[in-house]
Amino acid sequence: MESVSGGEADLAAAIERALRDVPHLSVHGDGNAIVARTTLGRPQRVILAGHIDTVPIAGNLPSRRENGLLYGCGSCDMKSGVAVALRLAARLTEPRPDVTYVFYDCEEVEAERNGLLRLSRHRPDLLHGDLAVLMEPTGGVIEGGCQGTMRAEVTARGKRAHSARSWMGLNAVHVAGGILDVLRSYQPRQPVVDGLTYHEGLNAVGVSGGVAGNVIPDECVVTVNYRFAPDRGEAEAAAHVREVFSGYQVEITDSAPGARPGLDHPAAAALLAAVGGVPRAKFGWTDVARFALLGMPALNYGPGDPMLAHSPDEHVPVAQIAECEATLEAWLAG
Repeated sequence: MESVSGGEADLAAAIERALRDVPHLSVHGDGNAIVARTTLGRPQRVILAGHIDTVPIAGNLPSRRENGLLYGCGSCDMKSGVAVALRLAARLTEPRPDVTYVFYDCEEVEAERNGLLRLSRHRPDLLHGDLAVLMEPTGGVIEGGCQGTMRAEVTARGKRAHSARSWMGLNAVHVAGGILDVLRSYQPRQPVVDGLTYHEGLNAVGVSGGVAGNVIPDECVVTVNYRFAPDRGEAEAAAHVREVFSGYQVEITDSAPGARPGLDHPAAAALLAAVGGVPRAKFGWTDVARFALLGMPALNYGPGDPMLAHSPDEHVPVAQIAECEATLEAWLAG
């Protein structure tokens, strides 16, 4: 079912209908976000959360199953994880902890549209818990924390002139070459945070400039994306971007904080034991950061290789979906 960010209504409605038919859950809706909860009075509450939107389709719908792999837009990021959570919501009538299942919209776009952010503002009581698990693709490995993400517009200034008399002006597009030189020579940090090694990145993701085919442009804007390790806050990250591009106008246009791994929290110990293996850092931004802001530890765990996320060839091993389901069911059933 197609559900590109902003177009999740049909999928959200189908999920809500399915959950309202499950007698052991109480269900709440907020736009295209749905929350389902057990209310068994357990001393501990766990949250399983996943976004239901995808990036734009890249010729990879309809989905198909081939040689044990499920191909399709969102198959890896992160409809397989959502499917696991939905199945557990229906099957686990007596989980060891109380469980909150959260399915939300607009994770793949700018932070202000994020459905989990909207829920945290409208109904923060629905998001209380002791541990949150984001069903992001991790290849069935625990990934701790996440890096923050920040977008900024770096502007090169020039002077307009007729292109037949270009020496009368200053070409801002040419001036922007200095911005690209900075990016080419940039050396990203690889800090160790709570035992996990993160890898930062600062990259151009867009360039805009030009007035007309016969005009020397007086402005060129390079949009950059900074992925910063969770030992840096948003203010420190913004200061770093401005320092790197000193001499240019810098405007921060979008930002979301990272989250420290939180693997030392007691609530995470049982899940770590159930999954096994060696945990690793989460390089991409995920909504574990929102749960961190709400004061609870959060981990990433789900089926699918994160390296395939957002690619036209996106796919997930069907066996890995079943493995994640079995692991989480054993953990939650105690």
